[in-house]
Order: sequence, then C-alpha cells, then structure tokens
Amino acid sequence: MATEIITREDLQEFRQQLLGDIQQLLQQQPANTPPRKEWLKSSEVRKLLGISAGTLQQLCLNGTLAYTKVGGIHFFRYQDLAKALEPQTPSRRR
Repeated sequence: MATEIITREDLQEFRQQLLGDIQQLLQQQPANTPPRKEWLKSSEVRKLLGISAGTLQQLCLNGTLAYTKVGGIHFFRYQDLAKALEPQTPSRRR
C-alpha cells in the first residue's frame, strides 16, 4: 500500500476549491424561486451547502462562518455566508 503525504499547500488548494464550489452553489438561484431569506437556520445552511452538521460546526469553530445564537438556535445571515465563502488569495509565507 502506497503512502501519500498531504502538505499544507495541498490542504490550502483543497480549501480554495471547496470554497469556490460553495460560492457557486450560493450564487445559483433560479429566476422563479422566491427571494432568499436574510437569516437561515443551521439546517437550512447545511442543506444549501450540502454539508454535514460536523462540517458546519467546524466552519463555525474555525471562524469561517459567523453566526448568531438566539435561544439555543444558530442563525446565519445569507450575506455573511456569501462573504465568508468568497475565494481568498492565499498568503505567502517567507
């Protein structure tokens, strides 16, 4: 069995591809659909992005997605989701 080593650069490239895919999903809205809600619940965000509860939790914990907690329910602003998932230029290390 061959062993592959994943570098930080590989992970950064994967992250950029994943964020790009998520951004495309957010931007795709057929013309005949109702306007987007301003605030989305966790379940709606997971369904919209096609991610698991664990992945959403990690995105919150690492600061990628901002949320507001009201009475034990996490709410996400659609605008914040779109902004947070915009592809970012990777910083160069020296």
